Amino acid sequence: MKVALSSVLVDDQAKAEKFYTEVLGFVKHVDIPIGEFRWLTVVSPEGSADFQLVLEPNAHPAAKVFQKALFDDGIPATAFQSTDIHKEYEKLTQRGVVFRSKPTQAGPVTIAVFEDTCGNLIQLFQT
Repeated sequence: MKVALSSVLVDDQAKAEKFYTEVLGFVKHVDIPIGEFRWLTVVSPEGSADFQLVLEPNAHPAAKVFQKALFDDGIPATAFQSTDIHKEYEKLTQRGVVFRSKPTQAGPVTIAVFEDTCGNLIQLFQT
């Protein structure tokens, strides 16, 4: 058994696709229209293509409440690993990404938190 999919709730799939591909550098993997929404996944060019991130619409009322509560409380929805967090921070800052925190040592890891423009905080970490 292995993890193949993980979801991040987004308030707008088109906006999320643009941010995750054009700003973060992920690659669109699957894009299938399903009624009003899409089954939309991206993969990391640095990671395994076996792992997909689903850009999941937050259309359910409970999903919207949950997503907003996490964001308002400063809790990241997910985390992405970097091999050079300082370089990644500089690159993303130059691309207009809003960081809530600069790279900060936290025990054995360095972490930073940014906004994904789609209602989420994302933690970036380096071990």
